[in-house]
Amino acid sequence: MSSGFEERKTAAEAKFKHDEEYKFKVMARRNKLLGLWAADLMGVVGADADAYAKQVVVSDFEEPGDDDVLRKVLGDLQAKDCSEDETAVRQQMDRLLDQAKDELASE
Repeated sequence: MSSGFEERKTAAEAKFKHDEEYKFKVMARRNKLLGLWAADLMGVVGADADAYAKQVVVSDFEEPGDDDVLRKVLGDLQAKDCSEDETAVRQQMDRLLDQAKDELASE
């Protein structure tokens, strides 16, 4: 009897690990896409745009949730006198979340 329980437990743990890794990959991809979007708005191109996108990805490790990413991107956009406000950035984050899921699903 305990063998079946252990198998179910192991399977549940493996599923949990897989789901958490997937969530991490989706959020990292979303944040990279957000960084590239913001870089474009600020006139940052090429390798500098990629470097900025990486900064946005890293900014997500400051605290749980999206507020750290939002603060980074919104602050940078405002510093460059871009017209996007918090609502526009949040809407873009939502759109890019769907795009990130689609991209990962097709890989």
